[in-house]
Amino acid sequence: MLPTKKTSKSRTRTRRAHHRVKPVNYAICKKCGQAKLPHAACRNCGYVNPNITLDLSKDES
Repeated sequence: MLPTKKTSKSRTRTRRAHHRVKPVNYAICKKCGQAKLPHAACRNCGYVNPNITLDLSKDES
């Protein structure tokens, strides 16, 4: 069946209001100061928390 009335632009846009892209939440690395994702290892230095630091040595092959 076809709709009996045209859906207005404002009604369509109101329905799609929550489809927007949400901003990424960044945290600052306590060791080097670079931006990183929270609860994840730093890409620059490998720091996770005071007890854990990942070794980010680059393997050249």
